[in-house]
Amino acid sequence: MSPVTTPQIPVVVLAGFLGSGKTTVLNHLLRRNGGNRIGVIVNDFGSIEIDAMTVAGQVGSSVSLGNGCLCCAVDATELDDYLELLTRPAARIDIIVIEASGLAEPQELMRMLLASDNPRIVYGGLVEVVDAAEFDATRSRHPEIDRHLAIADLVVLNKTDRVGQTGLDRVRGTLGELSGAAPVIPVVHGRVGHEVLFDPAARPEREEKARQLSFEDLYADDDECEGDHAGHLHAAYESVGFTAQEPMHPRRLMDFLDSRPEGLYRIKGFVDFGEADLRNRYAVHAVGRFLRFYPEPWPRGTERLTQLVLIGSGVDADKLREALDECRTAGPQDAPDEHSMWGVLRFVQAEQAEEVDR
Repeated sequence: MSPVTTPQIPVVVLAGFLGSGKTTVLNHLLRRNGGNRIGVIVNDFGSIEIDAMTVAGQVGSSVSLGNGCLCCAVDATELDDYLELLTRPAARIDIIVIEASGLAEPQELMRMLLASDNPRIVYGGLVEVVDAAEFDATRSRHPEIDRHLAIADLVVLNKTDRVGQTGLDRVRGTLGELSGAAPVIPVVHGRVGHEVLFDPAARPEREEKARQLSFEDLYADDDECEGDHAGHLHAAYESVGFTAQEPMHPRRLMDFLDSRPEGLYRIKGFVDFGEADLRNRYAVHAVGRFLRFYPEPWPRGTERLTQLVLIGSGVDADKLREALDECRTAGPQDAPDEHSMWGVLRFVQAEQAEEVDR
């Protein structure tokens, strides 16, 4: 298989009904972006907190945000055009977030992204934001929320400070019935850690000796001043590392991924499937129940290892590692057969899967 030469930018759909706090989530990601340049697609600029500038934006406009991100106000008919703009190499965008309100139904946006012929994007999952305090009222006004939750990859349960434990348990129980295997992240003030959705930027810090404070630095200081009210929720996310020298058995790893436990929000890393595909290692990216594998040739001189990082809340690290240990192959007698990769290839883009089969 030849390497993929075009870097692909994840496109995350952020949905939620009026008052759920999805714009607060978006603004928080823009403030705490892990050094990433985020491309944002919205209907208007009014709800986006644009630092160090005043913008009177209209649909069909783009503005550069103070932290290096780029915001575009569009309507649904212009979506492809602005995806093309945001994915140009000169824009240096790392991730794109589409705020769904007013653009289209989340399911329609998913279809548009999955059907896009733009080779520089890859669908990154649907995140549905829910107001814990107004959940029942929202379902009454907008019964279609049940349909949205059924297809969500990750649910952000916002404003959990406004309900007691009994009410919170009840809402989470209902969400579990509606959203199935999608993990639910309880948050306050829309504070979702960027590490749940994407990695810190790989580009080096600016080389000047005295680096200017970024907006992210300034907001970090603000959070520290706010004490327990903010800032420390990221500590609730746990990171579990796993490394294996033995190749992983494709079927058993897929069984693990299909039944990953509640509270496990994200998985990233590289998998060695050994005899099942000696040419390639498989980058894996999972956000909630969204899962994608990216086969790529083993870099020359790289040790053939499986290396994974699992990010979640309230997870049992030892049990996760034990479950992954059981996915290792146990010698020649445990070698995967010719059909064992079928489950994996279901989560590989079609053109890459065809290359693997050759």
